[in-house]
Amino acid sequence: MERLIYVAFDHLNENYGALKNSDPAKDVIVLVESARMTTGRKWHGQRLHFLISSARHFASHLEKLGYTVRYGKAATTVEGLQKVKKEFPELPMISAEPSSFRQFEALKEFGVEFVPNDFFLTPRPLFAQWADGQKSYLMENFYRLQRARLNVLMEKGKPVGGAWNFDKENRLPPPKNYTWPPYLEHKRDQIDKDVAAEIGYTPDSTWATTRKGALAQLKNFIDNHFAQFGPYEDAMALDNWALHHSLLSPYLNNGLLHAQEVIDAAEAAFKTGKIPIASAEGFIRQIIGWREYVNGMYWYLGPDYRENNQLGANRPLLPLFSDSNKTQMNCVKTIVSDIENRAWVHHIPRLMVLSNLALITGTNPQEFLDWMREVFIDASEWVMVPNVIGMGLHADGGAMMSKPYAAGGAYISRMGSFCKSCVYDPKLRVGETACPFTTLYWDFLDRHKESFVKNHRMSQQVNGLKRLSDLEELGVRAQQVLDGLDKGAI
Repeated sequence: MERLIYVAFDHLNENYGALKNSDPAKDVIVLVESARMTTGRKWHGQRLHFLISSARHFASHLEKLGYTVRYGKAATTVEGLQKVKKEFPELPMISAEPSSFRQFEALKEFGVEFVPNDFFLTPRPLFAQWADGQKSYLMENFYRLQRARLNVLMEKGKPVGGAWNFDKENRLPPPKNYTWPPYLEHKRDQIDKDVAAEIGYTPDSTWATTRKGALAQLKNFIDNHFAQFGPYEDAMALDNWALHHSLLSPYLNNGLLHAQEVIDAAEAAFKTGKIPIASAEGFIRQIIGWREYVNGMYWYLGPDYRENNQLGANRPLLPLFSDSNKTQMNCVKTIVSDIENRAWVHHIPRLMVLSNLALITGTNPQEFLDWMREVFIDASEWVMVPNVIGMGLHADGGAMMSKPYAAGGAYISRMGSFCKSCVYDPKLRVGETACPFTTLYWDFLDRHKESFVKNHRMSQQVNGLKRLSDLEELGVRAQQVLDGLDKGAI
C-alpha cells in the first residue's frame, strides 16, 4: 500500500476528490464516524440516518470495487485517523479539501495533504478572483459568467432564449385542484435498518442512501417534474410538501451526485424540446449559480463571518422552531411539521417564512444558524452560514445581500395556501387576529428605520411607516406578539 485516503461523509464519490485516479491495489480508504458528528448536537434523526447510512453504503461499495477500507468510529475525526495511522504509520494521508473551516484546520494540523475539492464546478481560487473585482457580490453577475464559462444554455456566445434570467415567469402561486406527480419511495436495506437501530430513529422512505437511489431521484425529477419546476418554484402549497422541486440537494451535498451530471441531464432534457426555457434556466441557475455562489462566498468571507450580528439580534430561539405545536400560525406550523417529518422544505419556506420570522423577531443569528444546521438533511456548514448570516437574517450588515429579506403576511398569502385556514389575517397589522408576520414586519422596519432609510432598496418601505396612523398601537401589539412567541402561545 502507498497512501491513506481520507474520505469525508460529504465526498462519497469515487470519481472526484481524493479518490479520483485512486488505485485499489495501492490505496487504503479511511472513513470516520465521529461521535461529535453523531451525538455532539441535537441532530434530526432523518439527517443523521441519511449521512451515516450513505457513508456505510459507500464504504461497502468501495470494498466491492476491491479497495482496502477502514471504516471506524471515534470521538473525533482526528482520533479516528490516528487509529488508522498507527496501523499504517509509513503511509502519507491525503484528502480532498474539506467543506468547512473547522475540518480544514483540524486535518491540516494532523498533517493531511489536500487535493483540490472538485465536488463543485468553481475552484475556490477562481471564485476569489471574481469576488476580488466586485464592488458588490451580486449573484446574477457571477451566474452570467458561469453560464459563459461552463457553456451552459448558451448558443453562439448568447443565452438560449434571448435572456439570462426568466425569474419573472417563475412566480406563480400554488395551483388549485392540481394533481402533483408522485415522488419516489426508497426501500430500506439491511444497512439502513442497522443504522436506524443504532441511532434509535426509523426514517421514512423519502431519502435514498445509495448512488443508485440518487440517480433514480434525478431521473424521476427529469421525467416527471422538470417541465413544471419553474412556474411553481416559489410557491408554497398546503396540499404538497415538495411541489416540483428536485429533492437532489442532499445527494449533491454528500457527493452521491455531482453538479456536472445534474447539469448534463437537465441540458439533455431541455434539448428534447419538452422542457420550457423558464424551467430549465431556473433549475440550472440554482445549481451553477446559487449553489456555486454560496460555496464560494463561504470560503471568501472567512471563518469569522458566521459570528456576524450587525442588527444586534439577541432573542433566544423561539419555541416554535423546535416544536410545531408551539404556534397557531398555519404557515409556520405546517412548515416546521414538514421538517420534523422529513428534515426538508424547499428554499422559499426556509427564506420567506422561517428566516423571515427569525429576522423580524430579532432572533440571535447564531442560535438560528445552529438550528438550521441541525434539522435540515442538506445543511452543510458551507450552505447554511452564507444563507443564514448573509441572506436570511441580514446579520452581516449587507456585505452579501443589499437588502434584508423581510416580508409581511401579504407575501405568504400570495405565494402560499396557508392563510385561508389560519386564525390570523395577513391583511391586519393590529388586533388579536392580525397576522404576526404583518405586525412584526412593520415593527421591524420601525426598529431599524435609521439604518434602513439609507439603503436605496429599503427607503421606500421605511418611508411607508409615515403613512401608518396606528404606529403606536402597532408597537404595543408587536410586543404582545413577541411575548407570545417566546412562550409558544402565538
